[in-house]
Amino acid sequence: MKKTRPADIYLRFLQLSQALRGLPSLPELDPLEERILELVARAGQTDERLSVRDVMGNQDLGAPATVHNRLKSMRQKGWIMLADTEDTRRKRIELTQAALLHFDRLSQCMLRATSPDK
Repeated sequence: MKKTRPADIYLRFLQLSQALRGLPSLPELDPLEERILELVARAGQTDERLSVRDVMGNQDLGAPATVHNRLKSMRQKGWIMLADTEDTRRKRIELTQAALLHFDRLSQCMLRATSPDK
C-alpha cells in the first residue's frame, strides 16, 4: 500500500477544487477578486462588518479605484452583495448565497481529499 504524504492530500484537494471550475456556477474571478472574496469571507466568519470603504482602503489590495472596479465586477458576477448600514453613505459587503454555496463545495473537496477511501 502506497503511503500518503501530506502534500498528496493538498494536491488531491487542488485537483478536486479545479473540477469545481468546470461545473456551471458563478463566473470566474481574477486573482485580485479571489483575494477580496477571501477577505470578505473571513470577515463574515468573525461577524466583522466590512464596508466598501474598508476594502478600498486596504493597501495590500492596490489602488482604491482598482479595488472599486473589482468590487463592482464581483457584484455583477454574483459573488458579493452590498447591504445597508446605519449610515446610508456606507455599504457593508456580504457574500451572496451562491458564494456561500461555492465555499460549501470547496469544503466538501477538502473532506474528500482527506478521506482515505477517495
